[in-house]
Amino acid sequence: MKAHRIETKLTKNGTLILEDLPLQSGEAVEILILERSSQPSDSNPYPLQGKVIHYNEPIEPVP
Repeated sequence: MKAHRIETKLTKNGTLILEDLPLQSGEAVEILILERSSQPSDSNPYPLQGKVIHYNEPIEPVP
């Protein structure tokens, strides 16, 4: 099964329109809808990058 990614928005009445699909007429498809997160796209994907890490007892065994 091949996957095709298409990003679109719902219309005001909640209708989803998919146009220009790379498929033949009559082909069977499976639809999976994922909701996009509302986080801003400029958020840092690595929030701990550059932060200092400190280990209190680095050689102590873990219980």
